[in-house]
Amino acid sequence: MNSSAQSGSKTSRAIIIGSGFGGLALAIRLQAAGIPTLILEARGKPGGRAYVYEQDGFRFDAGPTVLTAPQVIDDLFSAGGKNREDYIQFEALSPFYRLLWQDGTQFDYAGNEAELEAAIAAFSPDDIEGYRRFRKYSQDVFKEGYEKLAHVPFLDIWSMVRAAPNLVKLESYRSVYSIVARFIKDEKLRQVFSYHTLLVGGNPFSTSAIYALIHALELKWGVHFPRGGTGALVAALVKLFQDLGGELRLNANVDEILTEDATVTGVKLKDGEIISSCYVASNADVVHTYKHLLREHPPAQSAARKLERSDHSMSLFLIYFGVKGKYTDLAHHTILFGPRYKELLTDIFDRGVLADDFSLYLHSPSVTDDSLAPPGHSTHYVLAPVPHMGHHKNKGSVDWNIAGPQLQERILTSLEERCMPDLRKKIVTTRIFSPPNFEQQLNAWQGSAFSLQPTLTQSAWFRVHNRDRNIHGLYFVGAGTHPGAGIPGVVNSARATAGLMQEDWSNE
Repeated sequence: MNSSAQSGSKTSRAIIIGSGFGGLALAIRLQAAGIPTLILEARGKPGGRAYVYEQDGFRFDAGPTVLTAPQVIDDLFSAGGKNREDYIQFEALSPFYRLLWQDGTQFDYAGNEAELEAAIAAFSPDDIEGYRRFRKYSQDVFKEGYEKLAHVPFLDIWSMVRAAPNLVKLESYRSVYSIVARFIKDEKLRQVFSYHTLLVGGNPFSTSAIYALIHALELKWGVHFPRGGTGALVAALVKLFQDLGGELRLNANVDEILTEDATVTGVKLKDGEIISSCYVASNADVVHTYKHLLREHPPAQSAARKLERSDHSMSLFLIYFGVKGKYTDLAHHTILFGPRYKELLTDIFDRGVLADDFSLYLHSPSVTDDSLAPPGHSTHYVLAPVPHMGHHKNKGSVDWNIAGPQLQERILTSLEERCMPDLRKKIVTTRIFSPPNFEQQLNAWQGSAFSLQPTLTQSAWFRVHNRDRNIHGLYFVGAGTHPGAGIPGVVNSARATAGLMQEDWSNE
């Protein structure tokens, strides 16, 4: 996947720092529009957070592994004049998710409206009418918050003012959980229809009700799995980019974004190489970009300090594990709720406490695809949301060298008791990924897994802008900019940023 190096004084091309989904999507759109584009990736493989680990014959997708709104991927191939099916196949999942509680209760979150209503009616008959009202609300906010605004850059306060009346009418100032609770009485069903915000780094008790649109989005387009895993999707996007003539350089660690008179002039790599360009887009962490990559630019340091004070998403503790044999009764995606919901989220997001209990997301791709594990084996990963490392009251209180192995054992015990009998006897290989790994390997501020939280005051115009206001030629793409995290979010951010870069390029 590595193309030949091309450096020096050439400025008639765009540079993208990082090859996550946002960076790849932006590069594809620019290259398809006739703008020569170079991606610089610090690691030895593309993908960013969608990295692939290969260990003992198993392939582990680091994430993200929930693919919704697959049409945003199809649109990338269409922009390049290609058909996505010629590069990679998607498989629709059913159920979307299986949800388990500690008392043994199970709910299969189906993708078909009739099946989902039947499941709700069987689970809590009194909630079926309330659910229908919630679905209508979700569809309304989907039209306003996703279809109209997700791909549109918010560059000034007036763009926010114009959108505000409809968002206020939909009570976007409320939290997702409070909206769900208005319509649904059963506490477990409230969890079913509010936990999705965790998939984009938000606490359902503080995330803007705009994100209730996720339910409508899933019902409209489904939840899918790319054959071969998330890594295969990354490889397909890289191939598309290179088929269009784009250049990807791996092991190209950007050390600094160079500026002169508040204008981008290029980048400098860790090895000292300078690559000139007047157009640089960062798919790196937004704090890292301002604080480190723009360390010689004083206004950027002010922006970095402001971002450091912002509310960042939780981190994650992940265990990747390969198993001898298969668990045939597992779903592809399983959510295992712990004994506490709101209280646990308060510990994670507000108090910064690593609690004794946890909730889990279990990804079992071998349920759908045998290719990710050796014959007769299966691939899995499980994650627990945990606090990031920047909470002031408890900063440095968790030694992950000690806490990580302890948490691993407690999580494996929980899986063994709840859905994977005799798990420890069957495990062939494991690896863990904890908050320090997010910080060290992904330059994520304090180990935050999803950048800024998706609260109302950190959304749209209040989020990092797709085009920097003060540094000409600097752009952002990915989870930290509008519209936010998740595959649909970062790919839509690429659409917004690409439009701005094309406009600026054509005006030069």
